Amino acid sequence: MAGGLIGEAALGAVLGEAFSQLFETVKDVVNKARMFESILANLQSTLASLVPLVEEITRLNREVGHPEEEIKSLIEQMKKGKKLVLKCSKISWWNYCMKSQHATKLCELDKDIGRFFQIDLQAWNARNVLETLAGVNAIRKNMNLAVKNGGVSCAVPRPPDFIVGLDVHMKKLKMQLLKEEVSVLVLTAPGGCGKTTLVKMLCQDEEIKGIFKENIFFVPVSKTPNLKVIVEKLFRHKGYQVPEFQTDEDAINQLEQLLNQIEGSILLILDDVWSGSESLLDKFEFNIPNYKILVTSRTAFPRFSFTYKLQPLKDEDAMTLFRHSAALQDGSSLIRDKDIEKILKVCGGFPLALRVIGRSLRGQSAEVLKSWVKKWCSGRSILDSDRDLLVCLQKSLDFLDNEVIKKCFLDLGLFPEDQRIPVAVLIDMWAELYELDEEGIDAIANLHEITSRNLASLVVSRKDASDIGNYYSEDFVIQHDLLRELAIHQSNQEPIEQRKRLIMNISGNNLPKWTEQKQQPLGARLLSISTDETFSSSWCNIETSEVEVVVLNFQTKNYKLPEFVEKMDKLKVLIATNYGFFHAELGNFQLLEYVPHLKKIRLEKVSIPSLCKAPIRLRGLKKLSLFMCNIGEAFRSCTIQVSDALPNLMEINMDYCNDLVELPAGLCNIVSLKKLSITNCHKLSAMPEEIGNVVNLEVLRLKSCTDLQELPESIRSLHKLSILDISDCLSIRKLPKYIGELRDLKELHMEGCLRLRNHLPPSTLDLEQLELVTCDEERAKLWEPIKDSLTNLKVEVAEKDINLNWLPVHDF
Repeated sequence: MAGGLIGEAALGAVLGEAFSQLFETVKDVVNKARMFESILANLQSTLASLVPLVEEITRLNREVGHPEEEIKSLIEQMKKGKKLVLKCSKISWWNYCMKSQHATKLCELDKDIGRFFQIDLQAWNARNVLETLAGVNAIRKNMNLAVKNGGVSCAVPRPPDFIVGLDVHMKKLKMQLLKEEVSVLVLTAPGGCGKTTLVKMLCQDEEIKGIFKENIFFVPVSKTPNLKVIVEKLFRHKGYQVPEFQTDEDAINQLEQLLNQIEGSILLILDDVWSGSESLLDKFEFNIPNYKILVTSRTAFPRFSFTYKLQPLKDEDAMTLFRHSAALQDGSSLIRDKDIEKILKVCGGFPLALRVIGRSLRGQSAEVLKSWVKKWCSGRSILDSDRDLLVCLQKSLDFLDNEVIKKCFLDLGLFPEDQRIPVAVLIDMWAELYELDEEGIDAIANLHEITSRNLASLVVSRKDASDIGNYYSEDFVIQHDLLRELAIHQSNQEPIEQRKRLIMNISGNNLPKWTEQKQQPLGARLLSISTDETFSSSWCNIETSEVEVVVLNFQTKNYKLPEFVEKMDKLKVLIATNYGFFHAELGNFQLLEYVPHLKKIRLEKVSIPSLCKAPIRLRGLKKLSLFMCNIGEAFRSCTIQVSDALPNLMEINMDYCNDLVELPAGLCNIVSLKKLSITNCHKLSAMPEEIGNVVNLEVLRLKSCTDLQELPESIRSLHKLSILDISDCLSIRKLPKYIGELRDLKELHMEGCLRLRNHLPPSTLDLEQLELVTCDEERAKLWEPIKDSLTNLKVEVAEKDINLNWLPVHDF
């Protein structure tokens, strides 16, 4: 390595010092620069999570040294970042231009630092600089843990950007929590009052962070808690391998051992504990020094001595929050203060109601506002119960004058509470149910409309040019539990036989009582069945001939499709999601052979070899999506040819399938295939030569397959290929020699291909249809000589970003 102003042995120390100064500056300024408080809090959270990595890099650099150029660049970035943060603390509140400019720069700083530790460190590994170091595996494990485990972090979500009326409550709650005699504190209030928001604020407090440090664990409990799953989350969050718990008692015993090993004070937050779960709280009580439990619940749980009751917002704060949500300026003539006061009375000081109702009024004319105020203000206060709050929120649906958007909102109730809803799933459903476009553009537009009303939150992964092609695999929707209840409540207004959405929540083997009675045929178009870890797949017999979409949510290791699926003549979409931590064997899959119109299947955390035990043919299937599935020898072990089993398949998506080492050659015989996406499959090292047989392929996406060495030369036969995405394929060194024969190629995405450094193959000049190449700055230089010949070509340097969508995000 070339020498520099800073010696190799000292580089790590200088990096550590620069990082420390930036971190301390952010912590000092975050509560002073009120205009940037939310952004700085995010940056502070990013830096806090990187402390172990910086310490490890500092240690390793003393031993062997790291690439000098990258470390110097990061050091310089951190020094500039410190100056930027100090500038932000001096900007006046009225200077909106400066605020906007510096807010953008702060976001870029946050992204760049995060990206460095995720992408650049992996690049060093790819160059074999760190592969021999004893600590590198631990570093990579810490960086990728959340991704591999599908979002199991127990980190505290960030609070909303705009909060009023909770500062005093936060100080009182903190004072009570820190009392020596308090081991369990129950924070109680009706739903929608802001309990979880208050907890998020508390965990941002410097004194709380100083006491509990990295030992604050945030665990959503919900209505039907799974104790073993909760304990598994805590094990994984701390980076431990999860034991296979035999019983709930075994899980609790091992959790106690884990907590005893943790140094320092511990705060366990059990969020949204429902009535009837008091015995669950008992199990988490341990005689461990400096161990505290903070519970949020709509129930006070009188057995516990220490309770803090959160009251709804006072009138002044409620007015502030409503005006902000409705985008009403002070003195606005659109709606009078006395009319707002009437609305505040209806909302009862509930922040959730104020946000949703306020957002639904945003942008409406004065006449519309007055009309709705008159209608809304004829009822009583919603302070009495959650049911009243649901009634209040129901009125916000009146503004969804588009019936399809209203139906889309109601469909969100088909999925379990406190779980992310993949956008890709919604696109599959809505394309079939409401004739929306298959590419997802209409679905995304509807989700933005729902989000704009504060009825859900759309969380979008990085949207730089690499996401061209309408690929939404990493996007998802989250929803407040009360809004989910609202969707279910609306769907359940009609008798069971007439409901369009039939939602079944089964605890143990206790099937709904209506299934025991003689039934008329059900008219539901959508059927959702959620079961817990004790369900034994003992199904009832119901007539569901009108069902077009089935959503199965389960947690058991062995799960069988319901026998009545066989009679679903109109079934088009099957979604089976395993919410347990271990992969599930899926039984009765052969029933699908008798479903004539089934077009789309999505499986999550399922062991695919189980699908090949019995030969089945899915002649109508157009799309197969596998997320976090174990594929193993699945397609090789089938007793019939894959092309015979799936003769009309047009799209395959495989995402986070961590045991996929080589794409089965049999899939390449499906000549009808138009889209093949294999993303985040980090063990995939080779594509088969037979890939050239898929002559109708239009999209080939191999994004973030970090071990993929090269593309086979047979790719030259894919004359219809229009989009090729190899972004973040860290190990690819060169493009195929005959890539120029891809005469229809319009887009090539190759950002993050850090080992691709040689000249482009001469045949690249033959890519006459190529319109867009996305890459980083170093790769962009390789395209400079090509641009003179390909006059329609645009080479775009992708924005540096980092995808943190596995972290819990709550906006309510």
